[in-house]
Amino acid sequence: MFERLRSTAALAELSQRDIPMLGIGLEIGAAARGTLMGPDALRTTGLPRMLATLGHRVADRGTLREAEAVAVGMEPRWAEFCKHLPEIAGWTRRIHDHAYAMSRDTGVPIFVGGDHSISMGTVSGVARAAAERGREVAVLWLDAHADYNTPETTPSGNLHGMALSFCAGDPILAPILDAERPFRPVAPENIHLFGARSIDPGERARIRTHGIDCVDMRRIDEHGVAVLIAERIAHWRSRGVHLHVSFDIDFLDPGVAPGTGTVVPGGATYREAHLVMEMLCDSGLVGSLDVVELNPYLDDRGRSAVVTAELVASLFGLTILDRVGHERVPATSIPRR
Repeated sequence: MFERLRSTAALAELSQRDIPMLGIGLEIGAAARGTLMGPDALRTTGLPRMLATLGHRVADRGTLREAEAVAVGMEPRWAEFCKHLPEIAGWTRRIHDHAYAMSRDTGVPIFVGGDHSISMGTVSGVARAAAERGREVAVLWLDAHADYNTPETTPSGNLHGMALSFCAGDPILAPILDAERPFRPVAPENIHLFGARSIDPGERARIRTHGIDCVDMRRIDEHGVAVLIAERIAHWRSRGVHLHVSFDIDFLDPGVAPGTGTVVPGGATYREAHLVMEMLCDSGLVGSLDVVELNPYLDDRGRSAVVTAELVASLFGLTILDRVGHERVPATSIPRR
């Protein structure tokens, strides 16, 4: 994928990280099928090797392919608005167990989906492990959508559109995770939506009521990503949080990454997205990562998968251009299929 990175001496300057990577082949939380192929598409781009070339120790844990459906003690009047509820509850519990175990070890786990409903398991598992260490979790939700619906507000019934509400501890959705898996919900002041441009009316009201930090594309247009991300980095650093980044491919403009089932025009540009990832890398705050909603079936010759791999690599130390005096590693060629 790369012709060359930089000298071995420069690579040695990087802070090496342990990066366990788990694929999650869950697609029934969304309307469009195909996201179960996302983990394999990113492996095809050479993502594990890209991260290893940057000096990190990558452990590919394979891909979860199935989960047993479970009964959920949700009131029937709400359960009927949650498509595939028993199946996704089973997935959530299985993902939670893996995320919890991976987060108890040192390192920065990467969870590759799959649709955004995987985050119900990843965030809950990460938050549980963080709570045991006496730390709180902050979530940066890079997404065109808020995913802050509940069974009361959802227009579709798709659980990927309720994932963040679950992570925030919505009481209607809480039974998806059972009592054997204690979960500390993410506090409203630690939830940060970034890049939103398609929010349902019910979500909009809930975001205001709960005081959720939401940076939409207009604010990005007015102020730029550098200023807005820098403000949030300062906030996270002051709180000493474990930062979980949940990266939905539709954060990007469809012209950059068409391979997702929920495209919305007007998203982040290639450079804006790289700048976000580079600044997050420089902050040293990222403790875990979701990569979701990559749908190779809808992609254009692997273009979205390649861009996604580049962005993940930027989060872990890759720079597209060499910066004199900067310790991070530049790519001398952009990855191409």
